[in-house]
Amino acid sequence: MDSCAEEGCDEPAAVRLHVPWAEDRNVCTGHGRALVQRDGVVAEPLEGAEDHWR
Repeated sequence: MDSCAEEGCDEPAAVRLHVPWAEDRNVCTGHGRALVQRDGVVAEPLEGAEDHWR
């Protein structure tokens, strides 16, 4: 399992963010909840990451 793509975060990635103005990236649930609040960002749960949802 990959780690969160956000700098300085070692949590396991559980969500793929589709970001219109940047590359898609896999992030932890904490960063996913914060970043999906931006207009146009869509979150997709990563298959097999169910244990990492908090």
